[in-house]
Amino acid sequence: MALASEQEKQSSGPGEPGGAVHTIREIAARARTAQASWAVLPYAQRAAKLKKAGRYLASHIDEITETIHRENGKLRMDALAAELLPAVLALSYYVKRGRKFLASRKLRGGSLLMFNKQGRLVKKPWGVVGIISPWNYPFAIPFSEAVMALLAGNAVILKTASVTPGAGRAIAGIAGAADLPEGLFTHVEIPGLEAGPAFISGGVDKLFFTGSTATGKEIMARAAPCLLPLVLELGGADAAIIRADADLDRAALGILWSGFSNSGQSCGGAQRVLVHRDVYRPFLEKLCVLVRNFRAGEGEDADLGPMTTVKQKEAVEKQIAACLAMGAKIAAQSAAPGPAVPFPPERFIPAMVLTDLGPEMPLMTGEIFGPVVGVCPVQDDDEALRIANSSSYGLTGSVWSKNRQRAREIAGRMNAGAVMINDHLMSHGLAETPWGGFGDSGLGKTHGEAGFAEMCKTTVVVDDVLPGVRRNLWWHPYSEKVFRGIRAAAAFAAASPLSEKLRSIPPLLGIFFRYWTKE
Repeated sequence: MALASEQEKQSSGPGEPGGAVHTIREIAARARTAQASWAVLPYAQRAAKLKKAGRYLASHIDEITETIHRENGKLRMDALAAELLPAVLALSYYVKRGRKFLASRKLRGGSLLMFNKQGRLVKKPWGVVGIISPWNYPFAIPFSEAVMALLAGNAVILKTASVTPGAGRAIAGIAGAADLPEGLFTHVEIPGLEAGPAFISGGVDKLFFTGSTATGKEIMARAAPCLLPLVLELGGADAAIIRADADLDRAALGILWSGFSNSGQSCGGAQRVLVHRDVYRPFLEKLCVLVRNFRAGEGEDADLGPMTTVKQKEAVEKQIAACLAMGAKIAAQSAAPGPAVPFPPERFIPAMVLTDLGPEMPLMTGEIFGPVVGVCPVQDDDEALRIANSSSYGLTGSVWSKNRQRAREIAGRMNAGAVMINDHLMSHGLAETPWGGFGDSGLGKTHGEAGFAEMCKTTVVVDDVLPGVRRNLWWHPYSEKVFRGIRAAAAFAAASPLSEKLRSIPPLLGIFFRYWTKE
């Protein structure tokens, strides 16, 4: 049984900052022992263990959905559609594709002059992988990362957010059902402020962090002295470009879901909606009608749930107030929840559409991380791209258009790690697509083959395939003949005129048989 859960009490507490470091160091030592035997197992055996985990997950979907709903506050529908379903799809995908992702790969030769050298890339696990996951998607994000890490041959230490420990315990239960080696997977519960320093100093070989940009930068600064490899999935202030030829009904529904699902607490949700002036009014009207009809609650027919924490609600309200003070206007907002809703009213904030936005307003410059969407008119595609790319973030974006070729052209010019056409946010649920952005949105990738590659170290093995070779052409002892031959090799390889290439052949052939000589 691999299940392990280290409770916060094992940390010595805030008064003794070394306590969490000591906890992680002890767990990492046990994990390293388990990982050594796990890494040498054939892939099929590792995959079989994860398939057992998948069967357990399938039989506990309702239970885990309810755990996420109760802890995070998100609607059961949001938990099911954006966490459980992607997790199931991801597990199936990585189990099937992992063998190919890990296979060694022969490199195609780069030059005829090096015909005798054959390179091959070999993938191997890092060892002990640390995962620090967020509260907004407390299950799906760390689950996929843990699955990839384990399939790649690593051990995993998982720290979930302090406000959503149940999601981490659910993942630990799934790992336990897989009957992994003792100590290979550990879910640790330590105070959030201690987690980064503890993992960095606790002996993990690579750290995956998902959270705020500010915290990500702090972790990067702490990790720099020891050169700890990091993958940072941070914030976003996504732009959605609505072209004049877009299907406005579809676009309005897509922006509604991506901007307001999970109460807007999605780093890859639509935030800045840039609409061509010719369709600005009809699009805005359609979106506002949908928002005004939102139903706040917690049942299966509800559209909007509470914020996860009062602190986050207050942060969003402060940003909204700043926008309004600078001249923004509320074009539409949803109604308050009824008195029978069980969640605390102080955690609720209505879904809101803002207009009359200036470039210096918080909604245009930062990450709101709440159920707020700003809609701005633009003159053309170029202005939309200029505004979209003006952000320090570069996580995801979208283009809405019936002209798919033009939409793809615009998508290629957006400064974002993932761009969707006639959709938004949902690429996070596609296991095969990489996830990760630019600038303040972080470093590295998760998901897909690129994300799987982050779980591996890559070694290149270079073999000399020419029979009987005793030396390379450029080895000692040096001579004028060797110098002329190597000079000729450089001239032959360079983009030089054909006449010079032909002149380089004789001196190059003059040293060719040096491969087989003793001197």
